Amino acid sequence: MSIDVNNESGTEVDERAILEIARYALARMRIHPLSELSVIVVDAEAMEQLHVQWMDLPGPTDVMSFPMDELRPPAKDDEEPPQGLLGDIVLCPEVAARQGEQAPTQHSMDEELQLLTVHGVLHLLGYDHEEPDERAEMFGLQAAIVDGWRAEKGLTGPSPAPTVS
Repeated sequence: MSIDVNNESGTEVDERAILEIARYALARMRIHPLSELSVIVVDAEAMEQLHVQWMDLPGPTDVMSFPMDELRPPAKDDEEPPQGLLGDIVLCPEVAARQGEQAPTQHSMDEELQLLTVHGVLHLLGYDHEEPDERAEMFGLQAAIVDGWRAEKGLTGPSPAPTVS
């Protein structure tokens, strides 16, 4: 799995954890091991520009996903996953820090960025949360992936609650 993490935000973030949870999420979703993903960490100003340009919404947001080859997890266990370019995930640590502080289970900016990385991966794989049934599926899967990764790393304490709207 080729995953690049590029921090252009000027904020110190745990790039290794972002890389590791992205790799874990893609493996868990059975994405081809030669697929490629890019994660870019930007400041609030850059995120606001992207948010306005692509979503026509004001202000910075927490995470944006830009799919490339529209890869999907294999439908069957014996099905070979396709190889390709997943796309880009853009994260904003300033928004992540604020969301982590305001979450029901307060958590750090880095924990929020890990959650948002998984959220971005799921969006790249075609998951959405517009409808209640889609939301339940995506957020359930997101929680399972974050919890699985945290357990594998031996991290204790409650997992971050979803703060993505």
